[in-house]
Amino acid sequence: MSSNADYTVLIVDDNTDLLTLMADSLRLLGDFNVVTADNGATALERYFEVRPDCVIIDIVMPGLDGYQLIHALRGDAASSSTPLVVLSALGQQRDQLAGLLSGADEYLMKPVTPLQLVEVMRKVQHRSEEERRAQQLALLEEGLALPE
Repeated sequence: MSSNADYTVLIVDDNTDLLTLMADSLRLLGDFNVVTADNGATALERYFEVRPDCVIIDIVMPGLDGYQLIHALRGDAASSSTPLVVLSALGQQRDQLAGLLSGADEYLMKPVTPLQLVEVMRKVQHRSEEERRAQQLALLEEGLALPE
């Protein structure tokens, strides 16, 4: 198995216990380089300091929430193509659709096992920009087809 140590993941969550668990899981089970932030504003600063390869984002956070963070990252040319993974306790279909349509590449429901988290990181790590765009277009079309 190849090493992922050159692949940096930024994890953003205001639950510090969960943040530590996710970071340790990705380091130990996935051999990823991990940077953390406990809120959206700090995450934006860390993003531009570190330039991570992927960002895992909680939605419900004080201050700058996950949706606002996704919009900020997608709206900047320097970060617009970075894979973004939502990890949220919001589990209704509309929440998942909102997360994906806001620009996230994946939407994971809390709780997630450490192995599930590593598996999703590996999936987005190897997804091409073309595959990412095609997936987002399909999600947009699916979302527009849903009844009100």
